[in-house]
Amino acid sequence: MALKRLAEIDAKGGQEARRCLHLAADAVHHYFIQRELCGLRRHDDVIADLAIPPRVLARLGAR
Repeated sequence: MALKRLAEIDAKGGQEARRCLHLAADAVHHYFIQRELCGLRRHDDVIADLAIPPRVLARLGAR
């Protein structure tokens, strides 16, 4: 949901876009942690399937 909202609001920019970027990064981070707790350590397929933007991954320090 957060990634979808980021894609929708991204063109407008400003404070709302920064807020959505923060929320999307938090959601992805939480999802990655859940996957790792289940023993799924590789996230490349998920990143591609969900089309996670590079700037979201950059906020996580992932790329």
